[in-house]
Amino acid sequence: MSEAIKVTVWNEFRHEKSNAAVKKLYPDGMHAVIAESLRAAGGIETRLAALDDPEHGLTEDVVNSTDVLIWWGHCAHGEVEDEIVQRVRKRVLEGMGLIVLHSGHFSKIFKAMLGTNCSLKWREEAEKERMWNIEPCHPITEGIGEYIELPNTEMYGERFDIPTPDKLIFVSWFEGGEVFRSGCCWERGHGRIFYFRPGHETYPIYYNEQVMRVIANAVRWARPRGFMEHNAPNCPPLEKLSPKDVEFGKAGERQDVE
Repeated sequence: MSEAIKVTVWNEFRHEKSNAAVKKLYPDGMHAVIAESLRAAGGIETRLAALDDPEHGLTEDVVNSTDVLIWWGHCAHGEVEDEIVQRVRKRVLEGMGLIVLHSGHFSKIFKAMLGTNCSLKWREEAEKERMWNIEPCHPITEGIGEYIELPNTEMYGERFDIPTPDKLIFVSWFEGGEVFRSGCCWERGHGRIFYFRPGHETYPIYYNEQVMRVIANAVRWARPRGFMEHNAPNCPPLEKLSPKDVEFGKAGERQDVE
C-alpha cells in the first residue's frame, strides 16, 4: 500500500470569525471541512494552517513535510508575508503540489507562480453555474460526469489574466451569460499546480460531493513524483576536452582586446 499523501489545507480563516452567516456554514473554517472530506476519500493525511498562526502555519518544517498545499484566500492577501510566499514558491519548484481554490486566484503565491495579474470579472448574485468537463479522461476528472451544476455561486468571468494552461479541464457557464476557465493545470519547475474555481465563503460549495471529488483527484494528481532542489552548479566535463586557443578566456574574466 502506498504511503498516504500529506496535505496541508491553508485558509485565511477570517470570514468564519467575522461573518455570522459564514460561521454558521463553516463553524470550524472552510479548511476544516475540506480536510475532513479529503481524509474520508482515503489515502490522504491532512493538517490545517491559517493566516493568524505563527508564520501563517507554514513553517519550514510544515512546508518541507507537505506533499500538496491547498490554498484558500480572499480578504487578506496582502497580509501574507513575502518570506512565506517565497518559501512556498521554492518548495513548489522543488516538487510540492499546489492547489489554489476560488478567490485564491489573487493570492501572492498564485501570482508568484504564474507571473501575471490573475485578475478577472466577478459578480455575487447567487446564480447558477454549469461547469463543463472538457477532459473526461484526465485524472482530475475521474468519476465526474459531463458537467457539475451548482445552483448558487459567485460569478467569475473572462478575461482571466493567467498564462495559457498546460491543460484546461473545466469551463464554466453562468446564468448571467459569462464563461470562465474553471479548472487549469500547470507545471512549474518540478511541481504541479491546479486552479479550481468553485468555493465562495457564503455558499456550501465544499459540502458538494462532486466538488470535493475533484479536489481529492487533484491532490492525487499533484502529489510529488520526487523532490529536487533547483541550482546551477559549475560541473566538470564528462569527456576529455580538446585543446583550445589560449586567447579565449573564461566567462566573467576581462579580456584585453586590441
